[in-house]
This record gives sequence, C-alpha cells and structure tokens, in this order.
Amino acid sequence: MIYTITALEYFNNRTVVILTAISTEETSAISPKQFSLEQNFPNPFNPATIIKFSVPQKSFVSLKVFDVLGIAVQTLVGEERPAGNYEVTFDAAKLPSGVYFYTLQTNNFLATKKLIVLK
Repeated sequence: MIYTITALEYFNNRTVVILTAISTEETSAISPKQFSLEQNFPNPFNPATIIKFSVPQKSFVSLKVFDVLGIAVQTLVGEERPAGNYEVTFDAAKLPSGVYFYTLQTNNFLATKKLIVLK
C-alpha cells in the first residue's frame, strides 16, 4: 500500500512525502503463561475501579466481590473465558464506604485481594 502526503506551506512551498507500507499484518496478543489477579486501580476509589486478570487457557472464571463478613455483594464474571488478559470495571456506587475483597476462582486457581471504597 502506498500513501502520498502533500503539505503546502505559507509561502506556497510544497513538500511531498511518499510512504510505502511493507506489511499490514496484525500482531496477535500473546496468551498469558499463568493465571493472575492484579491489584485493582485506583485503590481506594469512588465510585469505580478496574480489576485486571489473566487466564492462560480456556476456563470457567468466577470473579466476585465480598464484604468483610464474607457475603458476596457482586458477581463481576461468572462464565467460561478463552485464554487472554482481561479487565473488568467494578462500580461500587451503591455500596457504602469500607473494605471489600475480590476473588478470582477457576478450576486450577484461587486468589483474593483487598479493595477500599472511599466516599
């Protein structure tokens, strides 16, 4: 593919640039090598935060948020996901300020991290 860009300056000086694309092949994302659950960001937050996690193979993924009593307050993910890196937005607008925990669980992996809602 060839692109031609022409620029005309204030004093009618013309500049022509010809660009040639050698390849337009897209690079596929590299699949993660292991399960992981990252710390949410921002933390503390109000009202929303982002939680990132990685799945190295097709798996049923459960990502839930719990209060300090261990009661599930929201399920963010509850489905089979292909291998990949993911990010989920957790909106805590309807929850009171406080400490909460989020857990990523698959058949082969379990991890929990703490987050803080600060209003």
